[in-house]
Amino acid sequence: MKYYNNILETIGNTPLVKINKLTKDVKATVLAKVETTNPGNSVKDRMAVKMVEDAEEKGWIKPGGTIIEGTSGNTGMGLALAAIAKGYKLICVLADKQSKEKMDILRAVGAEVVVCPTAVEPEDPRSYYSVSKRLAEETPNSWYVNQYDNLANRQAHYEQTGPEIWEQTEGKITHFIVGVGTGGTISGVGKYLKEQNPNVKIWGVDTYGSVFKKYHETGIFDENEIYPYITEGIGEDILPKNVDFDIIDHFTKVTDKDAAVYTRRLAREEGIFVGNSAGAAIKGVLQMQDELTEDDVVVVLFHDHGSRYVGKMFNDDWMRERGFLEEEKKTALDLIESHANLPLVSLMSEELISHAVSKMRDFKISQIPVMKDGEFVGLVDDKTLFELLIDNPNIVDDPISTVMKDPLPVVEASANIDQISKLINRETPAVLVKLENGKYNIITRYDIIDAIA
Repeated sequence: MKYYNNILETIGNTPLVKINKLTKDVKATVLAKVETTNPGNSVKDRMAVKMVEDAEEKGWIKPGGTIIEGTSGNTGMGLALAAIAKGYKLICVLADKQSKEKMDILRAVGAEVVVCPTAVEPEDPRSYYSVSKRLAEETPNSWYVNQYDNLANRQAHYEQTGPEIWEQTEGKITHFIVGVGTGGTISGVGKYLKEQNPNVKIWGVDTYGSVFKKYHETGIFDENEIYPYITEGIGEDILPKNVDFDIIDHFTKVTDKDAAVYTRRLAREEGIFVGNSAGAAIKGVLQMQDELTEDDVVVVLFHDHGSRYVGKMFNDDWMRERGFLEEEKKTALDLIESHANLPLVSLMSEELISHAVSKMRDFKISQIPVMKDGEFVGLVDDKTLFELLIDNPNIVDDPISTVMKDPLPVVEASANIDQISKLINRETPAVLVKLENGKYNIITRYDIIDAIA
């Protein structure tokens, strides 16, 4: 018979899967190390068990003891499996930005869950760092894991994840890319890979609101970099001991929106149902694709399973509330919706500059198309008039034709926002929209900004 003695023995040997559609424009071969096949559905199973076994060897935890850890959820799940198999209790301390699914899953496997506010300093007694330490001090026969500074974390990846990737790629890997949180994965895997081939590049994915990228580049811990963010599992407002910055060659930052959008795209376009940090990681690959060649083999690690985010990134209402949902591209008609019933304000080329100034004042607008014989022949805008009037106030009685600029571009009502925005620049502040009734309307920079924001 072929079987495992317990669930912990099934950890590891996760598959390497080629990414196809999302990376079709990337020259390199991009492979995903999909860690969701671990029993706890995340890469954190590896280090959780390693840290527990290390603590047992060192006598830090006794039979029947209590494991206490501050976690974003995934490490907690790995610790829960270890606790069940080895007979320990578990208390998990989470920040309130973590998904409800993560909290429910931890409770389902017997963990006690304590929730703390996200938007507080690490030293604040309410932070999940501080609460974890306090609980460890107050709970008899307990062990505080401290995955951030517990070097068994990165040792697990040096011993397991790194060798797996090297073997699966037959040593052909050229780049390893992963989101950085505690730093154990990137540092452990990176150390192993660079020992096999010093030319392998190790790239970290960070998030806005985290200190990693700037600290790596400047050596400065800048508190101005720290602010609340939505992306889960990566980024920090501290410098964990597990992060070996000497191993990491480069960091790129990914926005909350891009992380969420690409998490959904991985599911819908690649059939890979993974978590929020995976969306950040694959977007990180795309942001750095200009550094890659056809001969490169890129391995990007996907930390955890998408089931932990069904109430967040995979929920349309949640995405829409934050402006993250990629709706169908807006057209010219959508952009003029707020002023579609208003007539287009225009001027005849024979009118005086003073008329243009009056209309700008009356209608509170900054540019006016100029017409002659039923055709658009030019444009006057406040910037041009300002510069001319400062130099010579007497020009107010000159005809508009003497100061007008080139006419605005004209687009069809069906033109999408991408097409329209490419026409608007420093010299062209707006475009005209040709409507079915033969009339025209105008799309300004503000209309584009309003649609995007």
